[in-house]
Amino acid sequence: MLFLFDIDGTLVDTGGAGLQALEETNLSLFQAPGPPLDLAGATDLGIVDYIHRHFGIEASDKSINRYFDLYHQRLEWNLSRGGFPGKVLSGVHDLLGKLAARPGSTLALLTGNTQAGAAAKMRHFQLDHHFPFGAYGSDHADRNQLGHIALERAHTHTGKHFQPEEIWVIGDTPKDIACAHAIGARCLAVATGRFTVEELTAFGADHTVESLDLISNWI
Repeated sequence: MLFLFDIDGTLVDTGGAGLQALEETNLSLFQAPGPPLDLAGATDLGIVDYIHRHFGIEASDKSINRYFDLYHQRLEWNLSRGGFPGKVLSGVHDLLGKLAARPGSTLALLTGNTQAGAAAKMRHFQLDHHFPFGAYGSDHADRNQLGHIALERAHTHTGKHFQPEEIWVIGDTPKDIACAHAIGARCLAVATGRFTVEELTAFGADHTVESLDLISNWI
């Protein structure tokens, strides 16, 4: 089985460190905190493109790379020294430990974070050892394309072609559900972000729980 995990609102809550890093980067580059952002399930490439358009600036490769360089610096600082009340969400350590010990299980990330941003968060919360690869919001702006990238990397990592019925995407937003279904996979939705169990179920989640410590029977 292949288990593809979202990060923010699913595995961890950074306590606002990521959003603050975006606003600080905007202030540094554009002298304003930027527009209101809907981060739930968004990709970092999509967010940065939107920010550039808000300020009337072309999002070239050069400007995007400059933005991410500053953003990653601010994110690392905020996580390590910013005093944000971040935490690993309930049930995460237990679930990851059980899945890692389960024969035939492969764990990876499927996240809107950039690869560097995801790595910073996983290192900070000491979860990085669970995830040897992933698909990231620096790979594509469209989250529904990330599942295909995750499957390619899963094959490279394991030598196996995972079939849709062997794949679970675990996330906390409707965009995680759509991303799972874009590759024919099932979605375990967890209501630890902005969306309730009822809302996630209505969006088509295949299984929905209040938190990841409530799925002992599922695994």
